[in-house]
Amino acid sequence: MPLKFSLKLYARLASLAALVILLCVALFVGINSVRSQFWHERFSEPLMRWLASSPAPEQQYHWLVSRYDLRAAGASELMLSEVIRERLGYDQVVAVETSLGYRFLITGFHGEALQFRASDPYRDIAVASAQILRVHLDAAGYEEREEAVERLAAGLNVTVLRVQGPDSLPGDEVLERVYSRGSAFYHENGEGRVLVQLADGELIQVTLQEPFNPWAWPVVLLLLVVSGSILALSLILVLRGLDSNLRKVESVAVRIARGEMGARVEAGEGTTVSRLAAAFNGMAEHIQRLVNVQREMIHAVSHELRTPVARIRFGVQMIEDCQGQEALQKQLDGIDGDIQELDELIDEILTYARLEQGGPVFSLEEASVTDIVTQVVAEQQRVRPALSIAGEIDEETERLAMADVEPRYIHRAIQNLVGNAGRYATGKVLVRCHIDEDHCRVDVEDDGPGIPEEEWEKVFTAFARLDDSRTRTSGGYGLGLSIVRRILYWHNGQAFVSRSDSLGGARFSLVWPRKKPQEPGF
Repeated sequence: MPLKFSLKLYARLASLAALVILLCVALFVGINSVRSQFWHERFSEPLMRWLASSPAPEQQYHWLVSRYDLRAAGASELMLSEVIRERLGYDQVVAVETSLGYRFLITGFHGEALQFRASDPYRDIAVASAQILRVHLDAAGYEEREEAVERLAAGLNVTVLRVQGPDSLPGDEVLERVYSRGSAFYHENGEGRVLVQLADGELIQVTLQEPFNPWAWPVVLLLLVVSGSILALSLILVLRGLDSNLRKVESVAVRIARGEMGARVEAGEGTTVSRLAAAFNGMAEHIQRLVNVQREMIHAVSHELRTPVARIRFGVQMIEDCQGQEALQKQLDGIDGDIQELDELIDEILTYARLEQGGPVFSLEEASVTDIVTQVVAEQQRVRPALSIAGEIDEETERLAMADVEPRYIHRAIQNLVGNAGRYATGKVLVRCHIDEDHCRVDVEDDGPGIPEEEWEKVFTAFARLDDSRTRTSGGYGLGLSIVRRILYWHNGQAFVSRSDSLGGARFSLVWPRKKPQEPGF
């Protein structure tokens, strides 16, 4: 995966994760602030309404005054806002969060504002409710206690249990606090409980509703829904972009199928389909090149075949007019030569087509490059005895002569170059071979007229011929150098032309890796 695309993907995922976290935190805080306000007001409402029902709660429950700042006063004295005053006017219980806890407000018996402060609302309201319950149960007779328990439990919205056996008792620590202070607050099974001891020694257990839970299942469900929705939306956007890029590839494929061979995918860098687009464009380039090669070949082959076929037809017609055996044999020899030329041309065309349209399946093997060069030099010297064809190989090259090649095709490439040089040389052809640890290089030089620099690339084009002395009269079909370049291509190498410094003519060079790559490139 490209580094740029990986970094962009990582940045997007990190941004998405940060967005989800921030949104979930904001929702969690915002929703729980409303839930907490609502819970505190509902939780404190039974106690506050019980206190508001008393004409003089400060005197009746005087121990609450000092501990919980219980007092009845005017709205201005308690510095209440207009919103709080309006809510109190609707007889609502108002919970106001402060730096020291909560202030609980309600309209009192005489229309004044009644205040109750709690640093720990859950514990303080539980303890205050239990103490009020104890006062009223102590004031009631034993016979009236059951009825009083039901009335107080309903009024204060608590569950009251009269402890009558050891199985209902809490731990020793709680009992010690009860016997020393008269009451004790503790948690059991996630609920807040207060154990109080009445004046006659009876133990009463007061159980309240569960405390405020910020992780209630509706909140968790909402966060999951929001997170899932954001992820789903992000996935839809990503898939939409991917689909858009794939549609570009599809559109170009359709255009190529209609014959627009120059159509290409423009996906840009760092996108999800950039590699696909690059591979597709490479395939399209290859297809376009093959189509162009096919068209050029059909045109060139029809042109190249016309001359020998015409000569054969003319020779056949001339046989009818031959008067003697010698003239007949001369015409037959000419026809045989034309057929040989056709055979060579067809062989060149088939070799070029096979190399150009995907190439043979090369089976690289370790072979001596210097032996191949020496063999080619010897063969060409026998074919052209009038020329001096020499090989130049140094000691270091002989030591590193073994390389990974396809011997038959490397032999063909060097042979084509030496044969080509022999056709245009005046008297000398030099074949230099140099091999180092990494590369093999073969240079074929001649003392002929050379090739103009502006034509250096053109000579490797199929069926190409130059306008100087390298013309049809020198022989060849314009395929030899194209075959050489394709052979070097399939060896992961290069073929190029320059000018010979020593002989003054052309110098053709072949360069390719000495060892095949670990992962074949073809």
